[in-house]
Amino acid sequence: MKNTSRASTQTSSAHDSQRALVTLGSLILCAVLSLIFASAMGSVALPFSDLLHAFGEVLGGHPSSMTATLLELRLERALSGFVTGAMLSLAGVMMQALLRNPLADPYVLGVSGGAAVGALAAMLFCSVAWMIDLAAFAGAITVAFLLFGLAYRDLRSGISSSYPGQLLLLTGVIVASGCGALVTLMLTIAPDGRLRSMVFWLMGDLSGAQLRWLPWLVLGAAIIFALRKARHINVMVLHAEVAATLGIEVGSLKKSLFFCSALLTACTVSSAGAIGFVGLIVPHACRFALGPDHRLLLPSATLAGGIFLVLADTLARSILAPQQLPVGVITALIGVPAFLIQLHHIRKK
Repeated sequence: MKNTSRASTQTSSAHDSQRALVTLGSLILCAVLSLIFASAMGSVALPFSDLLHAFGEVLGGHPSSMTATLLELRLERALSGFVTGAMLSLAGVMMQALLRNPLADPYVLGVSGGAAVGALAAMLFCSVAWMIDLAAFAGAITVAFLLFGLAYRDLRSGISSSYPGQLLLLTGVIVASGCGALVTLMLTIAPDGRLRSMVFWLMGDLSGAQLRWLPWLVLGAAIIFALRKARHINVMVLHAEVAATLGIEVGSLKKSLFFCSALLTACTVSSAGAIGFVGLIVPHACRFALGPDHRLLLPSATLAGGIFLVLADTLARSILAPQQLPVGVITALIGVPAFLIQLHHIRKK
């Protein structure tokens, strides 16, 4: 009897591993295809034959033709969009696990509001690009530390109440409201010449995003940490009441999830503005399709978030070409009906 049970467990484990490999392999292939599609599409479509030749020039570091130059610009934007979407989706999974609330997203605690205050202040008083990014990042980190100080008791304790994360969530909502008031004030007094760029930043826009190594390093470190803690996250989310008795340091795990998601959000908002719905609908869709196991959910949602934002940005710059739309508008137009459909399916169960 014991041998039969052990064999059944091993078979189930092998099946889960095979399913995970197939899922992640398919998502990686889709990610590559989405980058190729984004490089080819736009106001001027690039034929596949020209794309291969231009890609060789880009890899050589000497894009001499117009096609190669255009490919380099599109590929940089697509890679920036991918890492932005991946970080937003990963932060969404972490935030939903931290608060044990499926409606949580990377912006629920007001970290993006702090970034918006910093970025718009920099746009209002100086228009240097690196100052805007730095001010946005500083604003996000400032709000994150403010939240940590105000809701330290909630982050330090284990999950024993019926409403985990209540103090942190309420504090975040209040701080976000204050940041929203400051944003409205700055938009009101902003000169007309800077108002358009400020509004575009608030809606989320990848047109000015540059390919940097820092977001990729942050994403890599965050996903490594998340995968190492995936089993503990499963226990904390699904069996919160007994997590501490199983040897899991719930308080330490909650603090780590908070700072990880705050750092991911700060990086994305400082480089691309407040792009909504990616960190909300992508984790939901992956959880609905693949289940709640964070060992598979975390990497799958990360890849799916990058793919989603690359395709959304391609649509944003192609649908009314040569005019470009803020990608945040496209993600919202896709995200609202997608989220309502997901809610409908959940209620039918």
